[in-house]
Amino acid sequence: MAKIILTQEVTGLGAAGDVVTVKNGYARNYLLPRGFAVTWTQGGERQVESIRAARAARAKASLEEAQAQATKLSEATVTLSHKAGAEGRLFGSVSADAIAQAIEAAGLGSVDKRAIHLGKAIRSTGAHSVSVRLHEDVVANVELEVVAA
Repeated sequence: MAKIILTQEVTGLGAAGDVVTVKNGYARNYLLPRGFAVTWTQGGERQVESIRAARAARAKASLEEAQAQATKLSEATVTLSHKAGAEGRLFGSVSADAIAQAIEAAGLGSVDKRAIHLGKAIRSTGAHSVSVRLHEDVVANVELEVVAA
């Protein structure tokens, strides 16, 4: 087993600055060559502290950005046009990608489509509420107005 210090977040393993123990082959063949980790040494503990401090500063800045964007999203109504039939029933459903593009087109900032939670599929015109996870601690509710194209 190899003891390493992560320099970037690795899904299922840890965040930057964490000291973890992994199998030798995983460290030697994947983590170390790609720059995701460095080998653990006594002097590496100082490096761990600097990585953790930088991560904490980035987390605080991203939390503040997420809170600011959440207030903008909560106050605005995003309009999205989609092909619909005569009775207001959509052809297909509204995708998270289409919602993300509509939010960006409305000038409310960039949102990752994987952060959008629809609840149930949107298959009709009218007003709908969609939640967007901007940060692990910040969730914004967006009012979405779907109109026939």
